[in-house]
Amino acid sequence: MTKNKLICIGSIGKPRGLIGEFFLNSFCNPVENIINYIDDIKLSDCEIKLEYIKKINSKFVSKIKHINNVENIKDYTNKKLYIYSQDLPVLSSEEIYWHDLIGMLVIDINKDEILGKVEGLNNFGSDDCLIVTPTEESVDDKERLIPMIKEVFIISIENQNKIVKVNWQSDY
Repeated sequence: MTKNKLICIGSIGKPRGLIGEFFLNSFCNPVENIINYIDDIKLSDCEIKLEYIKKINSKFVSKIKHINNVENIKDYTNKKLYIYSQDLPVLSSEEIYWHDLIGMLVIDINKDEILGKVEGLNNFGSDDCLIVTPTEESVDDKERLIPMIKEVFIISIENQNKIVKVNWQSDY
């Protein structure tokens, strides 16, 4: 892991009320984990300090220290919130952070073919998917979406070798 790599964990939503509060969009899984990072959250271009994060019904509301009116918080709407990768908890050897999957080589176990590399991850409704883009060594030039379902499509993730082995033939 790169020492000062920034990891996006949320964004600033629309303002709430008149005192500078805003709706906080959490990209954490589970979403409540964003509360664990209140002292570590940054913008990409500057440091900020959150005064609090509180949950109201199913939404999070937060406030940046020293911003006390609705006009000033509007300047921050839709800005992404980050933490440094070293602020994340250490995982067991069986776990991996999704941002660490990006750039890994994807190999189909059926024919031992290179399908591409992980460009990103997204959720299109039912399952999270690897977005796999072709490389020079790929079997073809197709972009693929491979569902992140362990033991069905995702057979193994070799973090040290930067390889994801999948049950996903090139003609799918």
